[in-house]
Amino acid sequence: MTRYQNGLQHLKDHQYRWLVTGVAGFIGSNLLEALLSLDQKVVGLDNFSTGYRHNLDEVKERVGDDAWLNFNFIEGDIRQLEDCRHACVGVDYVLHEAALGSVPRSIQDPIRTNESNISGFLNLLVTSRDASVRRFIYAASSSTYGDHPDLPKTEAVIGRPLSPYAVTKYVNELYADVFARCYGLESIGLRYFNVFGPRQDPNGAYAAVIPQWFAALIKNQTLHINGDGETSRDFCFIENVVQANLLAALAENPEAVNQIYNVAINERTSLNQLYEMMRALLLVKFPHLQNHRPTYMDFRKGDVRHSQADISKAGKMLGFEPTHRIDAGLKQVLEWYIGHLTLKNEKSGASI
Repeated sequence: MTRYQNGLQHLKDHQYRWLVTGVAGFIGSNLLEALLSLDQKVVGLDNFSTGYRHNLDEVKERVGDDAWLNFNFIEGDIRQLEDCRHACVGVDYVLHEAALGSVPRSIQDPIRTNESNISGFLNLLVTSRDASVRRFIYAASSSTYGDHPDLPKTEAVIGRPLSPYAVTKYVNELYADVFARCYGLESIGLRYFNVFGPRQDPNGAYAAVIPQWFAALIKNQTLHINGDGETSRDFCFIENVVQANLLAALAENPEAVNQIYNVAINERTSLNQLYEMMRALLLVKFPHLQNHRPTYMDFRKGDVRHSQADISKAGKMLGFEPTHRIDAGLKQVLEWYIGHLTLKNEKSGASI
């Protein structure tokens, strides 16, 4: 068996108490679903600034009433120390996903981004230390690589940050390292690369590209591509991210702890390639896409041109083995978006 399969079996045999921050968000709700499906006890913390109650409702429907009894939700804010302290009581593992994401939003509102991503992060570190949690796993970001040109990206070499968001995510890594040195708090940072999957919000100015494009294509709306479309990303399906979090929490090798790991698949897909892949997948059910073409816009401030992750460190130290490349991930999430976007339009009376 792989290390991940061994880890899943361990969780089926042993019940722990987990804190998932940002639990009503895209990544947080997928972690919640995975943990409850493994009969784990979960405390969830969210203030619904970017998460949604309907994400929690969907998880409840998917895992069933019995598993849902293992979930305790706290409506609170990581920027409030007492909310963090309350959430950390009796917790074995923290999966810290709560943050104010988006490079453009951080450029528009750096103060709010700093409050959530740095002050909130520090609150969680302090309360995790005080509660003697076993390990603190947190969402780092590929934005930390900044303007460093080398591909693929390796964890030890970064450039200058290109946005306030990137600054906050790098500061998280520095704080986690200091807490390990000063207080012995075990932590692992996971630098996510363009995660996508079910329950990722397609709406709003700061929506990620894949859900935003699914919505535009299904509704036959204008689809915007920033730049010439040759910008490339290492798109990572959510199940790979769930795997990385659980492996990080359960890693037994002391050398694997207090480290940073890339979480991706080590492949580059251009925006033009992504568009054609998505259009082709949807074309069977939506023939209007036969003549659909994207609209090209100016390059976006703060964006890096190319991104690709070296995942060999995570493979060696954690046993990370991605199960979904981008094509498999898109096929798996396709029906979710078709179902949810179609249902939403039927309820609102909109045409698609």
